[in-house]
Amino acid sequence: MPTKNIFADPIATDRPPAAISARSDHPAPRVGVQGSGPIQTNKFFANFFLGSQQAPAYLFPYSVAWAGGKGTTGSWGLSISHIEASQRVFGEADPQTGAARYYINPVGIQSLCLSAKELGPGTTLTSDNITESGVSISLNPPGQGSPAIRFPLVQGSAFITALYNGVSPVIESGVYFKTVTRTTQTVKPGITKFRINLDDGTVWLLYAQQAQGTAPLDLRVLNNGAAQSNGTFTGVIQVAKDPGNAEALYDAACGAYSTGTDLSGQVDDSKGEYTFRFRKAGLASATLAMWALPHHQSSFSSATKSKMSDVELNTPTTGTARLVVADQWTMEEPDLPTGVAFVPWSPQAGSVGTLSSSAKAFIHNITLQELSQNMVSQSNQDSMYFSGKALAKFASIILAAKDLLEDEPLAVAGLNQLKLAFSRFAENQQRYPLVYESAWGGVVSSASYVTGDSGIDFGNSYYNDHHFHYGYFIYAAAVIGHLDPSWIDVNKAYVNTLVRDISNPSSKDTLFPVWRCFDWYHGHSWAHGLFETSDGKNQESSSEDSMHAYAIKMWGTVTGDSNMAARGNLMLAVQARSFNDYYLYSSSNKVQPPEFIGNKAAGILFENKIDHTTFFGTNVEYIQGIHMIPLLPHTPYVRKPDFVSEEWKTYFDSGRADQTAGGWKGILFGNLATVDPRSAYAFFSSPGFDPSWIDGGASLTWYLCYAAGRSLPLHRETCGC
Repeated sequence: MPTKNIFADPIATDRPPAAISARSDHPAPRVGVQGSGPIQTNKFFANFFLGSQQAPAYLFPYSVAWAGGKGTTGSWGLSISHIEASQRVFGEADPQTGAARYYINPVGIQSLCLSAKELGPGTTLTSDNITESGVSISLNPPGQGSPAIRFPLVQGSAFITALYNGVSPVIESGVYFKTVTRTTQTVKPGITKFRINLDDGTVWLLYAQQAQGTAPLDLRVLNNGAAQSNGTFTGVIQVAKDPGNAEALYDAACGAYSTGTDLSGQVDDSKGEYTFRFRKAGLASATLAMWALPHHQSSFSSATKSKMSDVELNTPTTGTARLVVADQWTMEEPDLPTGVAFVPWSPQAGSVGTLSSSAKAFIHNITLQELSQNMVSQSNQDSMYFSGKALAKFASIILAAKDLLEDEPLAVAGLNQLKLAFSRFAENQQRYPLVYESAWGGVVSSASYVTGDSGIDFGNSYYNDHHFHYGYFIYAAAVIGHLDPSWIDVNKAYVNTLVRDISNPSSKDTLFPVWRCFDWYHGHSWAHGLFETSDGKNQESSSEDSMHAYAIKMWGTVTGDSNMAARGNLMLAVQARSFNDYYLYSSSNKVQPPEFIGNKAAGILFENKIDHTTFFGTNVEYIQGIHMIPLLPHTPYVRKPDFVSEEWKTYFDSGRADQTAGGWKGILFGNLATVDPRSAYAFFSSPGFDPSWIDGGASLTWYLCYAAGRSLPLHRETCGC
């Protein structure tokens, strides 16, 4: 039987454990934020309450920005832009692959601006109704107590919608008007329609629905950059770009708009589904039109697929969006990774909990050496990220000792050391203790408070990378709980606090925002926190994103929280779909530009660009490898074997991987084990193997177990594994 709505109930609602102190301040001010409560930090609209408030917000396919008196128009309204694929700018071609090193979309194009005569110097922008899927922003004239215009902004909206409050609308364009024509067509009672032709050849449609008992919108063109109402207007103005075949659909959908999305989902064994129910305002009789990304389109239920039109618009970095006329969507995932557990897994053999006797004997000696290391000192770092990686590394070694090598005394000895190392963090005694801050609503490192450095520990204090950092802790906790269930009760509140910070499923938990990191519209997380940026949110490591979902799944499993485990399974399925559209490019990829897919991996995916690089260097092993770590049982579920094989042949075969220095060499050969476990095992077990080839967050024990476990069961005794 399917589960109930797996998003309905909170994980918990109580305060974080007493060891985590509370404070009400944060070094990043909440500029213009109205109201209290937890505030989203990693969503598309965060630029509206950071810094200058004028960097773009990417709704897909449109982007919007507060013009703030700048740009070609000098407008004080909200500027709207849509970029065609032909406007992309590609970087130079890589001499090895021929693929463009990056592509980027132009910013600052003010195709249209929705403004008002009353706006000008002294105008302020405020934000409220902040949810995981949208925000309402208001433009407030100087000296007035009420907003001139409110904009409900929701991902995938067909229209950019403006709610005018008795002011004189001004429609501006930095691309310049060719014509602005009021149509004679009666679309719907009370709605006036204009067709706007711009000098770049694009066509935009404007719909104005006046409030009952008020005058309709009457625009007069002042010049080729501005048209102004002849009087004040109260009502709704909506604009949308017409790709040439959308007018009839826009006519039918106008007057209604979304103010947010309610997420629900169910899981039935290995089948899952999730539904977006769009909160609708405006005309109740109109059905919403919303833009679907490629990974939505490929997973739509039959009922939702029947509502999909043939109207398309390009998106900045996720291919082509399709217009769907429906008040709700349902997406289906028919192959959840329910069989993936703690031991190595493959699509062919499933979970493999036994190894050959020769492999066990060889790996056992390695495990003895690795478990002789000092877990407490290795994990005692001034970084939540590196501390978490150390704990997760030792967790995987101990797991292998118990479940694969079947050496219980060795596992118990190691587990006791791991518990001691973990207790430093559960008791919040690390170098930079965590604090719960209520200004934004979350658990952050105190490092930036102490040092004044916003970038310390990769910006953890500013909500960068929380799902990476805390995901490693959650995985380590899941392994400890798996091996010793009695440990769970004492530490559950601490670990659940980390889960709540990154993946709170319910607004009933009023201490943390809902789904801080994971973006259910995009199908993956955003790592970028409270920093203003013109290219929008970004994420560098798709593999660490999937690690956090896997960790949540396994923590839910060992604690008996079936809804949490189900959410983890569903997240992994959605990631496997979206990653292979947006991050990991096999030769069959039809979403990304053909000039770019030769890179095989994104590098850094921003909302407005993809750059085949990393934040820490340009070596190819860095760029590809950051999408490989850490190697865990779920890895081949997300990183499909066909893709791994293509990537290896593109960059690392014929001895090229052997030329890689340091721990990245081990990462590459660990990844190879997904498609060629015997070669990988031979590499890791070779007499000349150098321990420096293992990254500090990985272990030779686990690499050997992963490779041995992925060899076909019938050949284990003869393959040398």
